[in-house]
Amino acid sequence: MRLAQPVGIVSAKLWLPEGREAARDAVRDGRLRPRHARELGHTEVPSAPETAAPDMAVRAATGALREAGVAPGTIGVLLHAWMYYQGHDLWSPAHYVADRLGADEAAPVGVQQVCNGGSSAIAMAAACLAPGTGTLESTDGTRWALVTTADRFCGPGFDRWGSDYGVVYGDAGTAVVLRTPAQSRDALVLLGLSTVAAPGLEAMHRGSDEFGTHPHALRRTVDMRATKRAYLMEHGVESFEQANRAAVRTVTRRALAQAGWKADDPRLRYALLPRFGAKTLAESWHGPLRECVGAELLDLGRHTGHLGAGDAVAGLADLVGSRLLAPGQAALVYSAGAGFTWSCLLVQAPAA
Repeated sequence: MRLAQPVGIVSAKLWLPEGREAARDAVRDGRLRPRHARELGHTEVPSAPETAAPDMAVRAATGALREAGVAPGTIGVLLHAWMYYQGHDLWSPAHYVADRLGADEAAPVGVQQVCNGGSSAIAMAAACLAPGTGTLESTDGTRWALVTTADRFCGPGFDRWGSDYGVVYGDAGTAVVLRTPAQSRDALVLLGLSTVAAPGLEAMHRGSDEFGTHPHALRRTVDMRATKRAYLMEHGVESFEQANRAAVRTVTRRALAQAGWKADDPRLRYALLPRFGAKTLAESWHGPLRECVGAELLDLGRHTGHLGAGDAVAGLADLVGSRLLAPGQAALVYSAGAGFTWSCLLVQAPAA
């Protein structure tokens, strides 16, 4: 999508639980092979066995709103994205988050775009914040949006170490406060946002399975390895590799073009990678990115693992919280998810 105008990123927060699950324990328990542990490169990931996913979103959002100095009642739209089970079978977690925050004037919207949910929610929020959309305005004409994500990957329905190839899943909540028009005191400004999809790859998460009649009708535990094996046996790996390389290059080029930037712009400091395993990043992301952009590749997921829908927002939170960008510097923030869908956000720290 093309942004109608730059969007201010006022604050961003990553909430992590205190609990951790170690790779060595997963190996000891037979949930993870030693070779796969080495390929992942994660020694441990956050685990929240006693905190529901939507409550993690509320905690992240509470911190983001406090840091932004924004009253919940001024939020015009609240988008909550997730990948896995939110705690009830037929229910709207977005409305729960809004209610717990006191965002009573917001329009709560749930976003199910699997691992690309956070970026998709930001794109939807940016569209809602465009002039003339009817989104609630504060007395000074500012339009506010809140994006949250949260996932908890617990058994028996999900094995964070063994349900997928090349990825370990960590529990977390994230939140980002957005506004238009952007202001110079915002932590970051969103200048470009590009998304591309390859719907022909949807079968990688369906495989040859029949359609079930209820959750976990086919398997007690989510098994993306089984569906990917079935897909690759029929189609081979090259179709995915080609689609991935093309998508990474395309979202990069389009996000930069929206802002009128070149790939070698000296202001581009970092390219934030999705929070996948080390081998997956090396084989599927390093090459395409080094071909199309000169920014330093940055992997911030070694101690969190993949956060489901939250990778992109967590990246924004790390950029803001750790002040990784000097005034005027910029970063590209990537995410990707089943479907397949890829996104790239171009964000810049305002000049001093």
